[in-house]
Amino acid sequence: MLARQLVEGFITGLHKSPYHGFSVEFAEHRLYNEGQSTRHIDWKVFARTDRLYTKQYEEETNLRCLIAIDCSSSMYYPAKSLAKFKFSIYAASAISYLLHKQRDAVGLCLFSDKIDEFTPIKSTPTHLDKIFQLLERAAEHGAKESKSTKVANVLHEIAEKTHRRSLVILFSDMFDGDEDPNEIFKALQHLKHNKHEVLLFHVTDHQTELNFEFDERPYEFVDLESNEKIKLNPGEIREQFTKQLTEFHKELKLKCNQLKIDFISADTQTDYFEVLQAYLIKRSKMR
Repeated sequence: MLARQLVEGFITGLHKSPYHGFSVEFAEHRLYNEGQSTRHIDWKVFARTDRLYTKQYEEETNLRCLIAIDCSSSMYYPAKSLAKFKFSIYAASAISYLLHKQRDAVGLCLFSDKIDEFTPIKSTPTHLDKIFQLLERAAEHGAKESKSTKVANVLHEIAEKTHRRSLVILFSDMFDGDEDPNEIFKALQHLKHNKHEVLLFHVTDHQTELNFEFDERPYEFVDLESNEKIKLNPGEIREQFTKQLTEFHKELKLKCNQLKIDFISADTQTDYFEVLQAYLIKRSKMR
């Protein structure tokens, strides 16, 4: 229901509907020649002009899409609202619903330090229901156990498992303290090398994670993946923390631009409009 509301609300705000042309797109009218099939005659034009015209179409290749969602413990921040993870699964649900409406095929990958769920890429209604069930189960399960992130390993595995050219949409905070950032870039390059298009939503809470905006009082910070704890006043490390995060964010965006990967800095406090719009822009480039 949420996916449908998000998509239909989004559609009403567009000047051009993404439902346009599911499997074929209208191109032009041509004069009817004797012997041709009457199947594509435009009878409305005939009523106006008294001449027979046929509709000509451009075949449109249906899209194959794999949505990969990071389910590591850091994605369940903040602990009270689970904003990062919920943002990801609601956005993924909406994109899945939109793909289904366009008669495109969609698959789902849920991962942490390994792949937890990996579905085939299909366009059937029953498969869409299965994806919704997996996403709902993941949301209900929550962060019951600490899970680390191994984005690079998982992306390499996705590249090997996905044999036909597809659009890979990745939702992740890309936080892995133990992993060399260069390994992540190599994994993204592997996807591109295998002819996949990639759309990366870098999901973070901008206020607290990127800007480190906390009240000036002592806090106990807990690493959700390692459970390591540290007590400090945010003001003591804000400058150093934001500098490192900004550098990582810029480097990630730069590498994505170099690899021609669409990079969207997704703030969990923003509207889903940007997520759906980014998908439609990427889809239009693949036609």
